[in-house]
Amino acid sequence: MQLSEHFTLKEIIESDTAARLGIDNTPPAYAVENLKRLCAVLEEVRHAVGKPIRISSGYRCLKVNHAVGSKDTSQHVKGCAADIKVKGVTVDELMKVIIGAGIKFDQLIHEFDSWVHISVPNTPADKPRHSMLIIDRAGTRPYEG
Repeated sequence: MQLSEHFTLKEIIESDTAARLGIDNTPPAYAVENLKRLCAVLEEVRHAVGKPIRISSGYRCLKVNHAVGSKDTSQHVKGCAADIKVKGVTVDELMKVIIGAGIKFDQLIHEFDSWVHISVPNTPADKPRHSMLIIDRAGTRPYEG
């Protein structure tokens, strides 16, 4: 199923953890609708950076989410978040491109200098919080860019 011009459902639910543990990571209908909203934002990011985006983690069912050590409140469980990378672009550069492009996101997190977590609000009616953070071994703090 094509969620947007460049992103498929298969791509955004693919999980090495789910495959390794034999967990069905198929999202419910409400999460698919959220994934469509998320992919619309990912299209904006792709356009802004001018290169394809690699999704390292998108939708995660609760079992997969637990297996990777994340909280039940993770936006990944709702289909509202993805962890992304772009070949040849550092995590900090990607953060700056997204911020500079004026893309409307709920959260943007520079995680462990390895990927960018980007999310949309949990419902279409919610306004984006535009929260920007860094998470690493030192803890969680605001991203100053």
